[in-house]
Amino acid sequence: MFGGEMDSIQVCDLVYWRDLQKTGVVFGASLLLLLSLTVCSIVSVLAYISLALLSVTVSFRIYKGIVQAVQKSEDGHPFKTYLGQDISISADLVHKYSEQALVSFNAGLKELRRLFLVEDLVDSLKFAVLMWILTYVGALFNGLTLIIFAHVAVFTWPVIYEKHQVQIDHYYGLVNNQIKDVVKKIQAKIPGAKPKAE
Repeated sequence: MFGGEMDSIQVCDLVYWRDLQKTGVVFGASLLLLLSLTVCSIVSVLAYISLALLSVTVSFRIYKGIVQAVQKSEDGHPFKTYLGQDISISADLVHKYSEQALVSFNAGLKELRRLFLVEDLVDSLKFAVLMWILTYVGALFNGLTLIIFAHVAVFTWPVIYEKHQVQIDHYYGLVNNQIKDVVKKIQAKIPGAKPKAE
């Protein structure tokens, strides 16, 4: 099994399109799966994928059997190398990722408690504005559509940012400064809201 560092390198290579063929297959297959889920239920999509895969493997097995019978060769099962491979997930790997998930979940719970119980008035108001915006986003798109948008963004944004980093950073800095100015003005007008020390 690969370590966490190797996994992150492989993911970076995928989203930055270092290997066009591998990224194209992963991006295309996963996007096709997500688009299929917009049309059919997940049960139907999984059943169709399984049937398609099974029809390919059964056809290939029968074809190889016929070829072996005609050539009178003793090659054996065409998937013998794959059948012998260990595909089990180690308990250490499950333990490692479940611990990471638990740490993230607990941090998220603490942050939500902080926001809902108004530890910092400005942060809670920002959260309220975000939730208000999400009500409009939710009215326009369902969750699966947002996942598809996010999926396409994961495979396009890193490449765009890598090519145009200077311009993007410049405009991001301008927008960020404007937002900070507006937040400072709002904090000055709200009683009890203290600006955070930077």
